[in-house]
Amino acid sequence: MAKVGPAQFARQVRQEVDKVTWPTRKETIITTVMVFIMVVVLSIFFLAVDQVLAWAVQAVLGLGG
Repeated sequence: MAKVGPAQFARQVRQEVDKVTWPTRKETIITTVMVFIMVVVLSIFFLAVDQVLAWAVQAVLGLGG
């Protein structure tokens, strides 16, 4: 691999950054909100699954009561 100087490297990095399609502010906000919604939904789902499994294990093993 050919070695390049710092200035040439910086130019190459700048050229690559110019090729990137950056999301708009609106797209970023919508994506962030969707992530938070999914976190809440999955947290509730896993809480429910955990409670059902805990109840089933206690029922089978006769623990906690």
